Amino acid sequence: MTDRPERRGALLRLLRAHLRPYLGSIAIVVLLQLAQTSASLLLPALNADTINNGVLKGDTGHILGSGAVMLAVTLVQVVGAAAAIYFAARTAMAIGRDIRASVFAKVQTFSVRELGEFGAPSLITRTTNDVQQVQMVTMLALASMVTAPIMGVGGVIMALGQDVPLSALLLVVVPALAVAMRLILRGMGPLASFVQQRIDRVNRLLREQITGIRVVRAFVREDHERERFADANGELMGVALGVGKLMALMLPAIMLVMELSNAAVMWFGGQRVDAGAMPIGSLFAFLHYLMQILMSTLMATFMILQLPRARVSAGRIDEVLSTTTSVTVAENAVTELPRPGHVDVRGAGFRYPGAERPVLHDVDLIARPGQTTAVVGSTGSGKTTLLNLLPRLFDTTEGEVRIGGVDVRELAPETLSGSIGFIPQKPYLFSGTIASNLRYGNPDATDADLWHALEIAQARDFVEALPDKLDAPIGQGGTNVSGGQRQRLAIARALVAKPDIYLFDDSFSALDNSTDAALRAALARELGDATVVIVAQRISTIREADRIVVLDGGRVVGTGTHAELMDTNDTYREIVLSQDDTVGAK
Repeated sequence: MTDRPERRGALLRLLRAHLRPYLGSIAIVVLLQLAQTSASLLLPALNADTINNGVLKGDTGHILGSGAVMLAVTLVQVVGAAAAIYFAARTAMAIGRDIRASVFAKVQTFSVRELGEFGAPSLITRTTNDVQQVQMVTMLALASMVTAPIMGVGGVIMALGQDVPLSALLLVVVPALAVAMRLILRGMGPLASFVQQRIDRVNRLLREQITGIRVVRAFVREDHERERFADANGELMGVALGVGKLMALMLPAIMLVMELSNAAVMWFGGQRVDAGAMPIGSLFAFLHYLMQILMSTLMATFMILQLPRARVSAGRIDEVLSTTTSVTVAENAVTELPRPGHVDVRGAGFRYPGAERPVLHDVDLIARPGQTTAVVGSTGSGKTTLLNLLPRLFDTTEGEVRIGGVDVRELAPETLSGSIGFIPQKPYLFSGTIASNLRYGNPDATDADLWHALEIAQARDFVEALPDKLDAPIGQGGTNVSGGQRQRLAIARALVAKPDIYLFDDSFSALDNSTDAALRAALARELGDATVVIVAQRISTIREADRIVVLDGGRVVGTGTHAELMDTNDTYREIVLSQDDTVGAK
């Protein structure tokens, strides 16, 4: 966790970087606040003059003249205050929007490694709740950065102008209020950090329970999950109550100081008025200035109360923005592939940060256009990790991966992604329609292109059966379609993009045998000139592959055709026999 000085620096850095485009708006806010604060300070003096020189002397003309001036000053105050709040709110909301956009853009550059380090729930909290905290403190700062100091200092000066001896009370009142606020704020800092951590935990548990609701119900663990969530929710409530209790002390403390101050001013001021040393109008003006001084302190306190959480939130946002992704883009990235469709993995290895041993070590893989290369191995052998290296979801820690004859680290991201169609092990569909999902890799695809891809992916029949067909809605993650339908739509999405290389990461596991066979036959006809790399659990899926690579413990232990490996490779033979694959065992 970031320490306190770094958090404070993070807030300043974050605001400094995002305030620059809005310096003009901030200047307008400052001028408007200056106008409305000056008007507020002028009104008690005008009121005192009206009482002393108009009411007490019975001068109706002076009363009417002063009243007209006070109305004009009041109008300036109201208009200035309303306009200042308007521009301050617009500026703060725009800054919040920009920070959210920066965090989102940064997260988009993260590899699987960085995403795993932060975790999805924490990234969501940082993009929403944390940004909101910074946005709120920005709003309060813009609303009070001029008003509070001018009203406080100006109130003291104007109060001295009304009566110097009585102003000695300010030497007691202001420090008393400052000490009370300091004691309250001291306890706010640690609690602010705990609040954000507890929100992270609640988000994480909620996400887990919603995503895994089927598993929860299958094992009848609803009560257990309710208890877990209740514990996290209770911890968040406890910390939030601690913050609320401290904030609840603030208003009574301020009111106590205010009321004691009023009593002291009336007591000592009344004696001076009775002695003829001070006009009664000046006494009323002094009371107004005292309230303005205390209100300026209150405004500053409200802003300071938000600082602890804002600093924590800014530190958490800064952690995201300052994280360097392990997948960087080369300065002079290659945009043309000399050998489209060629895949060469040479001595590749990968180790997760902090892991005792690598997931992959000294792996070689070759795939060529017009050929199908399969990767098989037991669970945990590194098949998916190897496939993830090709679209550069993360980089190798040793060796290299070359696509089209170029190291993937030297390729422009759009060139790499445009040459690869990746169907992950757990296909993900986005909220929208079937058409919007299929056009994800090719926005210019026609409806005919979509239907053709669906036909190859063996998905045309169930899409045509839907009332809205291509415009049928898809829920977030594709939760309103079955696992097999989701896999076939993901395959169709890759086909619409028409890349040079297709990567299938166990993408047929949810299909029945007949659909699997029909799909493989259609793919063989359609992808005759493409490079196909398949990770599969079922040997029947990859039996006809031109080259089969066998992984065991993160190493390549065999390469060849099905027949060759059955004769020469014990690991492959064990995998085949464990599935009781009568066709493969021939």
